[in-house]
Amino acid sequence: MEYSKNILETIGNTPLVKLNNITKEIDALVLAKVEYFNPGSSVKDRMALKMVEEAENDGRLVPGGTIVEGTSGNTGMGLALAAIVKGYDLICVSTDKQSKEKFDVLKAVGAKVVVCPTNVKPEDPRSYYSTSKRIAEETPNSWYVNQYDNLSNTKAHYESTGPEIWAQTNGKITHFVVGVGTGGTISGVSRFLKEKNQKIKVWGIDTYGSVFKKYHETGVFDEKEIYPYVTEGIGEDIIPKNVDFSIIDGFEKVNDRDAAIYTRKLAKEEGIFAGNSCGAAIKGLIQLKKHFNKDDVIVVLLHDSGSRYIGKIYNDEWMKKQGFIID
Repeated sequence: MEYSKNILETIGNTPLVKLNNITKEIDALVLAKVEYFNPGSSVKDRMALKMVEEAENDGRLVPGGTIVEGTSGNTGMGLALAAIVKGYDLICVSTDKQSKEKFDVLKAVGAKVVVCPTNVKPEDPRSYYSTSKRIAEETPNSWYVNQYDNLSNTKAHYESTGPEIWAQTNGKITHFVVGVGTGGTISGVSRFLKEKNQKIKVWGIDTYGSVFKKYHETGVFDEKEIYPYVTEGIGEDIIPKNVDFSIIDGFEKVNDRDAAIYTRKLAKEEGIFAGNSCGAAIKGLIQLKKHFNKDDVIVVLLHDSGSRYIGKIYNDEWMKKQGFIID
């Protein structure tokens, strides 16, 4: 009989799917790494499991313990799966910018959810960074994950996502494009691919209101770059340790409206029902089209499922309220 011993064994080995319509103006082969085929419906399952396993191995996480993490939702879901199978409690700290569906899903899988205001500085005691650290300090027998600076995040993608992409493209990949949040995916995949072929170009997709692009180009952390934005899952107002700028070739910014519109286009034109940051990744890829030629093989990673955005991106009234579509 062929079966998995538990749900965690189904993480990884996600499909690579050719894009046929939405990227018509790009004269190259464009392949999407569709990460919502993971059991928690996002790429974050990979690093969540790796971070838990390595914390168990070195004693930071012990039997009966509580996992505490600040998350926009997807990492929380990955941690929840690990917590269920391995027998831990989970407290997820998030922001009021995230979709209601994300919180509902986390609660459905047994996590306690604490919601913090979005528009405060990271060092503010009300921020989800500060709140998650405080809860971890106050909770006996707890482990604070810290996905931004926990390098097991990058390691997960070096060991799984990167090798999968290399094998699925038979080593023919020339460009990798991915949205950047914690930085683990882009850094882990880039490190692996560039060890195989230094000529592979790696592009990060950023959003307006985030510091990544300017910091990569100038080395300057410019607080004037920081302002509220709608797009979920990419961009930061901090520089996570997982972002290895030395192995990223460039960043491209995509605005909130384009990210939302292209998320919906991806569903309608390709049948790929993906999340908000996936639309940003596709639009960023199109904006970068001058960098590609007909012999290139481009892999764009699609982070998560559209099921987490039913009340927002896929809701006409919400889209109208944001000014992204009109009657």
